[in-house]
Amino acid sequence: MMTLSRSWNRRAIRGLAVVGITLVAAAPLAAQTHPGSAKLKWGPAPAVFPKGARMAVVNGDPTKSGPFTVALAFPAGYRIPPHFHPTDENVVVKSGTLLVGMGDKADRKAMKVMKKGESGSIKANMHHYAAARGKTRIEVSATGPFAMTYVNPTDDPTGKR
Repeated sequence: MMTLSRSWNRRAIRGLAVVGITLVAAAPLAAQTHPGSAKLKWGPAPAVFPKGARMAVVNGDPTKSGPFTVALAFPAGYRIPPHFHPTDENVVVKSGTLLVGMGDKADRKAMKVMKKGESGSIKANMHHYAAARGKTRIEVSATGPFAMTYVNPTDDPTGKR
């Protein structure tokens, strides 16, 4: 169940941008930062994300066991269909507006608005979906290895069914 608070201590959104990722799809994540550098190295998000997202590793290694944080950038109108993750996730909106909904079917009217500075979490295995209103950047923290599974397998852009 998604929990919400005024500052989106809405602990149901934390794990948002992650969907049935395999280690093969996640492998490029580990190489997207410069060790010891505060500057992020951005690249295309792994193939498990719909096209258009960009990603950078903030810390940790999403391909391995243990905590990690990734930054995700979405273009205006970007959408992630209903999906879930095997671990709890925490999300912080760094810029723009993120819309988040819970359940097996995307319902634009039921989505909650998260603006810059707001944060939230999603418990492991909770079905959720997201969209970007305008250009949006978020940080997602979770425990690896990173994985995401689409509720409807035909939504998986990797073609794995």
